[in-house]
Amino acid sequence: MKRDHLSNRRHLAVWFPLLPIDRLGSARPEGPFCLIDRRANALRLVAVDTNGLALGLSPDMTLADARAQVPELDAWPHDPVADRDFLGHLLEGFGRFSPMVAGDDPHGLMLDVTGCAHLFGGEAGLIKAVHALSGRLGLETRCALARTPQAARALARFGPPGVIVAEGEDRATVRRLPVAALELAAADIQALRRAGLKTIGDVDDRPRASLAARFGQDFAIRLDRILGLEDVRITPVRSPAPVVTDRLLMEPLTTTEPLETVIIDLLTEVEVILQTRLSGARRFRLTVFRVDGHVRRIGLGVARPTRDVRSLARLFRERLAALTTPLDPGFGIDHLRMEALDLQRLDPVQVDLDTTTEGAEALDALIDRLAARLGSAAVSRLRPANSHLPERASRQIPAVHSENGDAMPWPERDPRSPPLRPLHLFDPPQPVEVMSPVPDGPPVRFKWRRVTHRVVNAEGPERIEGEWWRRTGGRVRDYYRVEDEEGRRFWLFRAGHFGELPPPRWYVHGLFA
Repeated sequence: MKRDHLSNRRHLAVWFPLLPIDRLGSARPEGPFCLIDRRANALRLVAVDTNGLALGLSPDMTLADARAQVPELDAWPHDPVADRDFLGHLLEGFGRFSPMVAGDDPHGLMLDVTGCAHLFGGEAGLIKAVHALSGRLGLETRCALARTPQAARALARFGPPGVIVAEGEDRATVRRLPVAALELAAADIQALRRAGLKTIGDVDDRPRASLAARFGQDFAIRLDRILGLEDVRITPVRSPAPVVTDRLLMEPLTTTEPLETVIIDLLTEVEVILQTRLSGARRFRLTVFRVDGHVRRIGLGVARPTRDVRSLARLFRERLAALTTPLDPGFGIDHLRMEALDLQRLDPVQVDLDTTTEGAEALDALIDRLAARLGSAAVSRLRPANSHLPERASRQIPAVHSENGDAMPWPERDPRSPPLRPLHLFDPPQPVEVMSPVPDGPPVRFKWRRVTHRVVNAEGPERIEGEWWRRTGGRVRDYYRVEDEEGRRFWLFRAGHFGELPPPRWYVHGLFA
């Protein structure tokens, strides 16, 4: 995508140059300190603290050379897995600055902050807030803000600290960076310097064809992206919700009592946005950010699309009260975010004077309350499935599960006729001993759970073939609805044909109410 067609997006690159050292916190020694790993058959420095850097040490030195220069150097083994886990934690914490956050290896984050800077008083305020959070976490941080992520990354890692590139100035700003900002192989960087190309501007002045002939086509593409001539969007670690509202608090909340007021304000803003779109949402997500970088997400699902603030506030109140691990404000909560997901069309409804709630709406309201108190996985409902076998003809899903309009409906039944299927099915069907006057006739007596039942009424058979395309498709079944002399009704079936091995067996599959 060339520059004339670039959208006016803004990207913030955040780099933690000493992340492997900083993540150790107070556990690291006070003197010169480094982390080492075995590379090229030698122990080499992976990261060096500020004391070691001031004494002339640098990453990729051998430990022997570093100890010869600084004898008191303390060395610990490097743990890259811990670095990745810590960076994943930072991905969550720095999500307060934008819903679109991605990792930027090594030891960096990339945020699409388009439309987010006003929450922090502008782009300068945004960078100030990033540095404030990094300081609370004990992290050394370098930031840069530009139109494309590649330009922001190059400026954060190779430019002056805290660069904010004005609109239209990406190319001019990046041209002043050294050729090392291209992050090529060491041999290619050395070749550029030997050719007298010391800055990216020097490289930019050369024809692209000659550069591609010498360094390959990827080199020209990399150069255009860093200069802001070609835009490549980031892939966020979590896809942003269609509706997002944020609230930054002037004073951190040290208790959870005022949260309900903030939640109502956020839901009111969500309602206005949904109204303009004639939509409702099936899922909502509240994200709570603490001043120490800790993040807590609380999800809420509803049975039908809604944007009603009062009912949603009540459900969030019950959800917070029912949390297994209560919400801990820690040193204070300073930022809350409300997201609406699974949007569906919700046209305005004319409300009658009679405010009695319809049965379906009352059931959905009950499902919402139970799911908020017990969790969405604790409340289920049945949905029809595409199978003629009774045990596979339905599936159990969360009651607040969102389904598309193509979901299979339940078959309609004549209310004047008796039910063809029982409400209570046994899984698996339970074997019974049956006596019938003819081999393929209905039962006249059966024994189940050591109790003998004499059949006075029987209806059937209803033949259901096994699903032959499955490995465990099963045998043919002949079902009978029977009633014993005490009025109890059962659903029995005979599995298999006469004359085949193994011989047919009888089972009770369900009970009619």
